[in-house]
Amino acid sequence: LQLVESGGGLVQPGGSLTLSCAASGFTLDRYSVAWFRQGPEWEREWVSCISSDGSRPYYARSVKGRLTISRDNTKNTVYLQMHNLKPKDKTVYYCAAQEVIGDYCPQGRYEYDDWGWGTQVNVSS
Repeated sequence: LQLVESGGGLVQPGGSLTLSCAASGFTLDRYSVAWFRQGPEWEREWVSCISSDGSRPYYARSVKGRLTISRDNTKNTVYLQMHNLKPKDKTVYYCAAQEVIGDYCPQGRYEYDDWGWGTQVNVSS
């Protein structure tokens, strides 16, 4: 099972990026998928998640209104659109998957077994 993040890069404050999380070796349609980011003390901070059927997105309060999570199970990929990026958003973003069928997705890092290697987002003028 493999998850690969992409789409990170350098963007100016107020700019946008779309991160992708592509799965290989398994199909994502039975998995909820979450995005985490590296916190200032190296913890994994939960950012957003989406249920396996795509019906329920969830967002951390710190990013709500600026991020949109979506999935395309036909492409085995989950996306995270990021708008109005701020310098505090600069860090490594990880996607994680856990087999959970239905309209629920876990929000704790220890509830996810499969992780990608991360993609770096830099926000700077």
